[in-house]
Amino acid sequence: MSAPTVSVLVTTYNRPDALERCLISVFQQSHLPTEILVCDDGSGDVTRQTIARLQARSPVPLQHIWQPDDGFRLARIRNQGLLAATGAYLIQVDGDVILHRQYIADHLRHARPGYFFSGNQYHIPLNIANKLLADPTIPVQSALVQSAWNWRRLWSVPLQWLMVRFYHWDTHYEYVLGCNMGFWRQDLMRVNGYDEEFRGWGWEDTELVLRLINLGCTFRFIRFGAIQYHLDHPHSCRTSEGENRARAMETIRQRKIVCAQGVSQHIPSPDSTDEPPLRECH
Repeated sequence: MSAPTVSVLVTTYNRPDALERCLISVFQQSHLPTEILVCDDGSGDVTRQTIARLQARSPVPLQHIWQPDDGFRLARIRNQGLLAATGAYLIQVDGDVILHRQYIADHLRHARPGYFFSGNQYHIPLNIANKLLADPTIPVQSALVQSAWNWRRLWSVPLQWLMVRFYHWDTHYEYVLGCNMGFWRQDLMRVNGYDEEFRGWGWEDTELVLRLINLGCTFRFIRFGAIQYHLDHPHSCRTSEGENRARAMETIRQRKIVCAQGVSQHIPSPDSTDEPPLRECH
């Protein structure tokens, strides 16, 4: 089976230094994506200028999708990226991570119909992250030896297939990494993408996962693969977390598959307010 076309969606907000290191790591992948889409939740001119400069350097088409800054609207900007993407398979990351060179190849190694995946993340502490951003010539690997408390997440090894098969438990959805996900595009469209009723930090990615599970898709974690290195930063305001979590848990109770305020409302057609048809998972 040949590898599917791949769109990498990179979300960002006013952190152009981290975004640049993230995009460069995408450029250096052993398996390049078909396209890169930066999904920008209202950043200023410095981010726009950074992306424009990197567009000339990118080995694949690099698109900047922007929406006005009106608070934390991650669900909405990810829907905009979903709508613009042309790849059959979507890999979703945040703009404050650096990707292992085999990152996309690892995701594609596991991609198969009926499944979607969350990858592996290594946390780089704030003091070391700041050094990496201050001097982009510093290799990530040399910085990691100073911060090896979660060393088990560093390595891409052949045991991935075994861990994907057995690394699973009833409440696994609570450990979703929305910044490290791989989906079939048509599965996301069938559940109407992200629920834009989620405003503020937290749980919009978990709620999407729950609807995909309700659709019939199988969620799995990739261990020892699909590795990204997260450049730590001060936490976002989390005053909405409790409300967002309650909304996500309601999706379990209702066995909801399609959200009302999803990607369909951005499709310019007479039927744009209709919910997508419910069909079996890809």
